[in-house]
Amino acid sequence: MKKVIVSLAVITLIVLTSAFSPILGKLVTKTGHVNFFSHTAVEDITADNYKVMSTLETSTGELIYSVPMQSFEFEKSMMQKHFNSSKFLDTKQFPKAKFKGMINNLSDVDFAADGSYTANVTGDLTIHGVTKSLTQDATITVAGAEITVDVVMDITLADYEIAFKKGKPSTNVAKTVKATIKTVYK
Repeated sequence: MKKVIVSLAVITLIVLTSAFSPILGKLVTKTGHVNFFSHTAVEDITADNYKVMSTLETSTGELIYSVPMQSFEFEKSMMQKHFNSSKFLDTKQFPKAKFKGMINNLSDVDFAADGSYTANVTGDLTIHGVTKSLTQDATITVAGAEITVDVVMDITLADYEIAFKKGKPSTNVAKTVKATIKTVYK
């Protein structure tokens, strides 16, 4: 009987320790969210994508995102058609946007302690087959067994060779769009 009680105590201790221990190592999510917003005098355009895949390596600071471009959802079907067309994002030829970077100030982020941390991230963003280096601040929030990374950034479409040359879409789409990215790792 003593062995059973001791065994149960050990198992309980292991379960409790693992349940409340911080998440460390390589974290993966397949349900990240990207929202982009375009504002012009003619109209506002917004789209959401909830199929963003991302990994965060807490020991090295490596951060990777993969965004399936055809998964953006628009309010109007015509917006989605223009977005995916060969004259704009050409999502058949360029099905994913990708980011691969590193947290520069990893020592300022404590993945084992609840709190909110500002992370400075440098890496390469590839959209529409064009890769550009960028440095961006992100907010990392640690809350128990959950780590959230939030980023808000402006993307100048011409930097990635994205532009409507003429017609209605050229006046309806902003030259710079705001992208809001949220990934939650559990």
